[in-house]
Amino acid sequence: MTLKNKTQDNTTKCGYIAIVGRPNVGKSTLLNHILGRKISITSRKPQTTRQQILGIKTTEDHQAIFLDTPGWQDSYENALGRYMNRVVSGALSTVNVIVFMVSTRWSKGDEIILEKLKMLNCPIILCINKVDLTSDKKELLPILKDYSEKADFAAVIPIAAKTGANVPELEQAIAKLLPEAPFQFPVDQVTDRSDRFLAAEIVREKIMRLTGQELPYVTAIEIEEYEEKNNIMHIGMIIYVDKESQKAIVIGDKGERLKNIGTQARKDIEAMIGGKVFIRLWVKVKSGWADSERALQSLGYHQ
Repeated sequence: MTLKNKTQDNTTKCGYIAIVGRPNVGKSTLLNHILGRKISITSRKPQTTRQQILGIKTTEDHQAIFLDTPGWQDSYENALGRYMNRVVSGALSTVNVIVFMVSTRWSKGDEIILEKLKMLNCPIILCINKVDLTSDKKELLPILKDYSEKADFAAVIPIAAKTGANVPELEQAIAKLLPEAPFQFPVDQVTDRSDRFLAAEIVREKIMRLTGQELPYVTAIEIEEYEEKNNIMHIGMIIYVDKESQKAIVIGDKGERLKNIGTQARKDIEAMIGGKVFIRLWVKVKSGWADSERALQSLGYHQ
């Protein structure tokens, strides 16, 4: 189907939707499923999403512009944590709809976020994720009732972001709340982020997944080279860690872990750009980068 950008007279709808919630609740998984492609990296570790990533879903009559935000940091002892919370706050000030994601276990973090959302003049959809992990579906009924009474939600929708269960119902609820407006992006655009940015995010995802519990979340990526030569994309990246001991963890025994990170990242990047990739990775120590505003800016963490 070829989509055409209708005029405002034809009641086209368009608006911004912030997906917010505590870390690891499934925000990026949901956005990737809605878009039908991966633009947000995922892992089981906190601080996987650090920057706001915009995803665009265009249908025949509406354009939903999603903002995938970092998980709200209850404790932010360094500059990175403060930066991530500023990103969330900034997103909430500009959107038309908020999708507040929680799991089937309500937490103190959920309560903190909800209190902040209540102060906003914006419709909130409560999205209860990971319901597929509840074996007895009867247990969901009291959860849904309890959660729905916590605020005046525009809708309460249980989903399984990983499998896509009930995600179409969520999208329908979002579409009903969008204002009448012309499309703001071309109908074939899916994100505002460049392939260069997404490639760096893919590398960071592989680091987080392949280092297990050995490495804290303090790794950052700097791109030194991103250039096509003879139909091959040459990519050079520096992986920054906070300590010398962390450098050894990323490199691994005889360089095997770093090689594996590069191999897995290369395959994903090739699938993303539809072409051959040659990737080189270096690991360097940059002590205290996560607690330095200047270091964060030099590494691309701008708001």
